[in-house]
Amino acid sequence: MTAGNIEIDTLVVGAGQAGVAMSEHLSTLGIPHLVLERSRIAEAWRSGRWDSLVANGPAWHDRFPGLEFAGLSPDGFAHKEQVADYFEAYARKFKAPIRTGVEVRKVEHNVGRPGFTVETSQGVIQANRVVVATGPFQKPVIPAIAPQDERLTQIHSAQYRNPQQLAEGAVLVVGAGSSGTQIADELLRAGKQVYLSVGQHDRPPRAYRNRDFCWWLGVLGEWDQAAMKPGREHVTIAVSGAHGGRTVDFRELAQRGMTLVGVTRSFSDGVATFQPDLAANLARGDENYLAVLDAADAYIERNGLNLPLEPEARRVFPDPECVSKPILELDLAEAGITTIIWATGFATDYSWMNVDAFDEKGKPRHQRGVSTESGIYFLGLPWQSRRGSSFIWGVWHDAKYVADHIATQRKYLEYRDAAERQAEQAASTAPASVVTA
Repeated sequence: MTAGNIEIDTLVVGAGQAGVAMSEHLSTLGIPHLVLERSRIAEAWRSGRWDSLVANGPAWHDRFPGLEFAGLSPDGFAHKEQVADYFEAYARKFKAPIRTGVEVRKVEHNVGRPGFTVETSQGVIQANRVVVATGPFQKPVIPAIAPQDERLTQIHSAQYRNPQQLAEGAVLVVGAGSSGTQIADELLRAGKQVYLSVGQHDRPPRAYRNRDFCWWLGVLGEWDQAAMKPGREHVTIAVSGAHGGRTVDFRELAQRGMTLVGVTRSFSDGVATFQPDLAANLARGDENYLAVLDAADAYIERNGLNLPLEPEARRVFPDPECVSKPILELDLAEAGITTIIWATGFATDYSWMNVDAFDEKGKPRHQRGVSTESGIYFLGLPWQSRRGSSFIWGVWHDAKYVADHIATQRKYLEYRDAAERQAEQAASTAPASVVTA
């Protein structure tokens, strides 16, 4: 890109997994488009994750249909660099029109004419449509209860890279979803004393009876759930592909030396307080785990599958002391805690979009990615069309739906009534003017 005015039918903002998938489907449909990425393709996988991160799903599942991971077993878990390389290779595969190093600074609906004016770091673009493929992980969230204590190092999980970056001393990890649990486990393996604050969660088996949980959720129809069950909005999922893929078991982590506490409530004068809900949260996680096993067993019996029994999967570790005698208050200095890692999720940031596509809380108003603002689309949102939307393969299917919608709208706009068709025909058959000396 160079400074100046560029006109394009469809502009895609972001070249992560959502933007690459969107570009593939637009290319297949012959829709002129441009993808802008402020950094590198799939940059979030490279610099927005900790060093040892691997995908949470196996390679046969967490990929696009048109390309397999090179040099990786289908049952393996791709390292974050392999994932980023995969998307770069995928984009090259169909020559995606991606421009990197270009930041989109403002999108505004045109007045008195269709389309949008898009201000970027390298000029202005006029686009008929804009697809926002920036994903949900835009702005790390640290809750207001975070202590104002200069003696503590506090970082978000997005800023964590490895155990070596942390100061000497114990660590409190707040949040026990996939990120918080994996980071806490890595710190424990590195010899750190770790306290993990555990809230409500699901913890599916990593694998059961020779099938990964991604497979089970697929055949059981769980990926196709159209909406989150009521009351589950703040329930995280604890699953990991680390170390070859293992089921997350918080009691097992405690047996290895980790101290579990309930939901973090507050901080005051160097003392952290926790909700008395640890045992209840673990019990609800167990219920989710066992429900998946029960559903899998029923599916195997109903369909006569020859998959080996796995009675060991139902073995439950005894409650450690931190569960039977929960810690409700903790003096951080006495516990030797010098670092708090907030694995407390992300918020979206659409402040750069001056369009009527958001509710009073700033969240996109859309139906399967098609915004209430004509010409604005979203891609890569959790639960965009179903539960599977958060996964790599899910965003590919969501992108196809959005691209098909764009193609349909283009056909409507190509319509000409009888008078317009006659005028166009007359213009095309009119004899050329003859100029004489």
